[in-house]
Amino acid sequence: MSRIVNIGKISIGGGNPVAIQSMTNTDTRDVESTLRQIEALYNAGCELVRVSVPDFDSLNSFSDIVKHSPVPLIADIHYDYRLAIGAIKKGAAKVRINPGNIGQSWKIKEIVSVAKAYRTPIRVGANSGSIKESFKGYDNKAIALAESALEETRILESMGFYDIVISAKSSSVKETIEANRYISSRVDYPLHIGVTEAGVFETAVVKSSIGIGTLLLEGIGDTIRVSIAGDPLIEVKIAKKLLKALDLKEGVEVIACPTCARTEIDVESLAHNVETWLEDINTNLTIAVMGCVVNGIGEGKDADIGIAGTTTGAVIFAKGRIVERVRKADLKEKLMKWVKEYSSKNKRA
Repeated sequence: MSRIVNIGKISIGGGNPVAIQSMTNTDTRDVESTLRQIEALYNAGCELVRVSVPDFDSLNSFSDIVKHSPVPLIADIHYDYRLAIGAIKKGAAKVRINPGNIGQSWKIKEIVSVAKAYRTPIRVGANSGSIKESFKGYDNKAIALAESALEETRILESMGFYDIVISAKSSSVKETIEANRYISSRVDYPLHIGVTEAGVFETAVVKSSIGIGTLLLEGIGDTIRVSIAGDPLIEVKIAKKLLKALDLKEGVEVIACPTCARTEIDVESLAHNVETWLEDINTNLTIAVMGCVVNGIGEGKDADIGIAGTTTGAVIFAKGRIVERVRKADLKEKLMKWVKEYSSKNKRA
């Protein structure tokens, strides 16, 4: 089990729940837009948000963003040690650096000194595109990535700093898995995991699900980011679904049949609608959306509540037993009634 590191009000490691992380893609100098995106990420279920601080104008804005953020913020720093120090002093809950691109050791010591004083964790971030030259000769790229991250970690340890989170990411799923297994077997620092540069939606979801899911099933990983080229809100939604699928997060899971010639409703559209209707429900609940009553009820009998399409609307069933027949126009109202009743009983239990 990894050691506990506190990132603002969020504790990771030590058996704490896996935290969902994302990153803003707004201009950090635009305080209003950045805060608006952070608020949206928070409302979607994001627990940690990383914000890039590339220059001193961004640093000044970062101070205002921290004051109004509903979640702990991680300052993403490259090259200039003064930005890391400034971000810590302005309230960053964690800073992400690559010690190798900070420069001379005295600059890293300056960061460490301030991080100690403010009790601010440091995330050592390594990825396949920034492996140090000394490791590029390795035949095994995953081990090169892992050792690169561990060497940066040892730099901090040599300065008496141990409030560390490590991330080692590759655009390759296999390299990401192997690198994190390697690191996990050698140190007990919390790991932030994800497949970097995973691509656009479908590709990113597949690669992230395999890479992150495999590691989490092995007990490796304390925070996750599903990296998608696009809206970071999508990252959070997919991360929530991933954790729910692994029983690592409470909430509603909507399952749906793959459809066939017997289908009597638009299963895809209805399933999307059901997910939207129930996105604020935090009770562990499985909802089945099935296309017909012929075999849909039997296939969905393990769901807590289900919908099976008919020519005029649908039937609602619970654990395989029909409880109500409804018209299409009344489906949302009736489904929500059964969900609330189930949730209420579940809470009392």
